[in-house]
Amino acid sequence: MTDGTRLVRFLRGLGVRHAGVVLAHASLSGTGLAPAAVRDALLRVLGPEGTLVTPAFTPENSDTSDRHHALTAHLTDRGRAAYRAGMPPFDPDVTPCPAVGALADCVRSTPGAVRSAHPQTSFAALGPRARDLLAVHDLPCHLGERSPLAPLYALDAQILLFRVGFAACSALHLAEYRLTPPPPTRTYRCVTGDGWVSYEDIELDDGDFAAIGTLLPRGLRTEGEFAGKTCTVAGMRDTVDAARREMSGYRRRRQETSRAEENRVGHGGDVGRTMPPAGAPGHRPAGQPRDSTTPERAGPPPRAPAGESPCASGADKGGTA
Repeated sequence: MTDGTRLVRFLRGLGVRHAGVVLAHASLSGTGLAPAAVRDALLRVLGPEGTLVTPAFTPENSDTSDRHHALTAHLTDRGRAAYRAGMPPFDPDVTPCPAVGALADCVRSTPGAVRSAHPQTSFAALGPRARDLLAVHDLPCHLGERSPLAPLYALDAQILLFRVGFAACSALHLAEYRLTPPPPTRTYRCVTGDGWVSYEDIELDDGDFAAIGTLLPRGLRTEGEFAGKTCTVAGMRDTVDAARREMSGYRRRRQETSRAEENRVGHGGDVGRTMPPAGAPGHRPAGQPRDSTTPERAGPPPRAPAGESPCASGADKGGTA
């Protein structure tokens, strides 16, 4: 049995639907699989009537982000200005998306692929519904109601987490946009074909997505193991709706914990790091990237190793781009 045939059988057994729509996040590191082989296996399972969607985020396309600051921290003021001046504008036809993994960049670069227009949080898709799903992606809406996540939710697309956890699940951002009260907003800045642009959107925070994933009902998903890591398939509507409920309570408890810690420190307690709610994975505050690196010299942002786990958001979350 070839690797491709084995993967097709695995994906079918996991519950990927023929003629369906799949929003896929993947880490191929350690599988020995080429990105094109995984793409082809997914398209084979989906069939000609199915549509494959992946994030095609470009978080390095910003000068207001922690990632940009990390890449330029070692430079002089003149060096930082030169680096910024040399940053290429986002072009949906050619701009790569290494931050979200090898499968995503493979889908993006496949002839016939469609890509949404957002300069930081675009999506790429292959299949008959690709153009309709990606047609609307407003600048001041990274991952909300005017992004491809909204029509994917309306169709109840399947979320595929291939060897990654919910920390990488971009669909959870739609739950974030639907919180009451809504998250605070902030200014973002990135470079496009028309030059540098600034806009307002909510302050994105995927730092608690792993914790939220542990709180979601087990019955919402099916799981299997491939090459030593867990793979998950879940319906987008149920996942986003459940995440919205859990996220609201989790973040409220987190804020209460933070305020209690601040009060304790203010009254002479030991100064220490604010901890997340008991039993939850460690929380990464908004703006603290998982994979920022500082290069030895100025130049284009480095490409992530092929197959690395993608980030859930490509926007500069509180400063992360």
